[in-house]
Amino acid sequence: MKSIASKGVKTLTLVALVALLGSCGVPRSGPNKSEIYAGSELKSGDAFVVQVNDRVTRATSVVPALGFSSDFKNAGLIGSDTISAGDNLAITVYENVANPLLGVPGQKASILNNVQVDAAGFIYVPYAGRIKAAGNTTEALRQAITRKLSTQTPDPQVQIGRVPGDGSTVTVEGAVGLQGVYPITQSTRTLSAMIAKAGGVAIAVDSALIQVTRGRKTEKVWLNDLYTNPSLDIALRSSDKIYVERDLRAFTALGATGAQNRVPFTTQTLSAIEAIAQVGGLNTMVADPKGVFVFRNEPAEIANAVLGRTDLVGSQRMIYVLDLTAPNGMFNARDFMIRDGDTVFVTEAPFVQWQKSLSVVTGAVSGLQTVSTAATGKSLGTTISGH
Repeated sequence: MKSIASKGVKTLTLVALVALLGSCGVPRSGPNKSEIYAGSELKSGDAFVVQVNDRVTRATSVVPALGFSSDFKNAGLIGSDTISAGDNLAITVYENVANPLLGVPGQKASILNNVQVDAAGFIYVPYAGRIKAAGNTTEALRQAITRKLSTQTPDPQVQIGRVPGDGSTVTVEGAVGLQGVYPITQSTRTLSAMIAKAGGVAIAVDSALIQVTRGRKTEKVWLNDLYTNPSLDIALRSSDKIYVERDLRAFTALGATGAQNRVPFTTQTLSAIEAIAQVGGLNTMVADPKGVFVFRNEPAEIANAVLGRTDLVGSQRMIYVLDLTAPNGMFNARDFMIRDGDTVFVTEAPFVQWQKSLSVVTGAVSGLQTVSTAATGKSLGTTISGH
């Protein structure tokens, strides 16, 4: 009877030790569900804890709004023969006279090579003077030169060739096959054509962003959208800067997942279930599928929509809760969009802490038993020796 009571006391003591260790000191990957809920503004914290449902997924399904404004989209194509400052022109004047104005006696054609359009857009032609070239087509400039020369030589015939120069170029940089400065020609007057001219993109298409800077204005578009939406394939302008970059958005995965890391986005949109899959899924040995949390600073307009309020101002701390075991839990996780800077945290199952605590206690008890056995054996040996 005494032995049974002793065992009962030992069992109760062991349970008490497990409970004590479970409440403090045992290693773990992060807070448990109770501790996270304690951070709610309804309790002692300053975050809103929200269970994800269909309404929440709709209110939070915001993706980066990228695209070109009407200023970029409505700019027409530059004519293939439109002259710009910096272009080089080859001007040939034919005169059907014995003593030509521009040439030597007996010479019908006078050739002016490498006539560069200056920064103000003008060229100088002997006997015709200073003529505005930039913004005109080669035909319009030909007519202007003809009119000027007609007052001094009978029926001159003018021919103009254009070589695009520094004034009609764009700069292409970033993740392309060959960075450089490229002229706007007949075949490279649009954004997609110029990217192709530069060797195409050198990163994954799904994560490629195209940035165009025109003057003081910079706008971006997804490469995939550029290829699927013809209206985004804008006409280029002289001095445009094109920069191809990798999508820099990322989320952080922590807790009972296959891997804990900062994970870059690989597609334009990323759902919670895809984010979990990217880090190897839930750790089946320790994860609690009822405790998947997404931590986020939410803009006031979205926070108000989620909470059914109108009084919130400024960024709000939100904790979204996903229960993958609920009847529609997997659908909610599939429809809930992850955004740049999110932290996805998976809590450990409750029994895991008990297992860890029990392991610590049983290990300690085992160690004490070993020490006790050694001490008893030593005492017994001393007694026999003394006897």
